Amino acid sequence: MTIAPDECICEATVTISARHGLHTRPAAIFVKTARNFQSEIELCSEGKCANGKSLFKMLTLGLSLGTQVTLRAKGDDAPQAIAILSHLMETLQ
Repeated sequence: MTIAPDECICEATVTISARHGLHTRPAAIFVKTARNFQSEIELCSEGKCANGKSLFKMLTLGLSLGTQVTLRAKGDDAPQAIAILSHLMETLQ
């Protein structure tokens, strides 16, 4: 994620609460929601980062129950993206 000086960047850290982790079905819901935003969306966990608008790349993070994930959004709608996506991530099952 490249950062220009005038761009809005927001982030939040959430903990995966889904019993089976972030498997394909909840990850697909996250990606579908993330694609509604113009901002770039990135997820980072344990030193690895992935594009939050790519199901395949998200699944490579192997997000299991209890894993902490940092969500980052860069763009004009970054505050709204982080608010909605962090809430979604905490409630996905």
